[in-house]
Amino acid sequence: QVQLVESGGGLVQAGGSLRLSCAASGRTFSTYAMGWFRQAPGKEREFVAGITQNGRITYYANSVKGRFTISRDNARNTVYLPMNSLKPEDTAVYYCAADGTTPWGQIRGRSNTYDYWGQGTQVTVSS
Repeated sequence: QVQLVESGGGLVQAGGSLRLSCAASGRTFSTYAMGWFRQAPGKEREFVAGITQNGRITYYANSVKGRFTISRDNARNTVYLPMNSLKPEDTAVYYCAADGTTPWGQIRGRSNTYDYWGQGTQVTVSS
């Protein structure tokens, strides 16, 4: 079992930056593909970015491509999401999630394929 704890959210002005972190428990972190999702009020949870088990492949939603960068440190059991050039439409609760069943080297963008979730961290971007 994996427990995930996000941190790094907050309030920032448009154009600013934040870096989210997700710390995972357990010795099998490196066997999970990891993803970041977000959910704004009144909207469905959406995929933001994903990274394969060894960190060599990443994938982004078009809305964040070029502004957000997902990375992971398997020695520290942590996945990161630096976010630059933030926009008011990026305002949401951000969740990290672990996918233990995806084939090696693949990333899935559907939330129902992820096994474990963090509690979320609020990101608010003011205009």
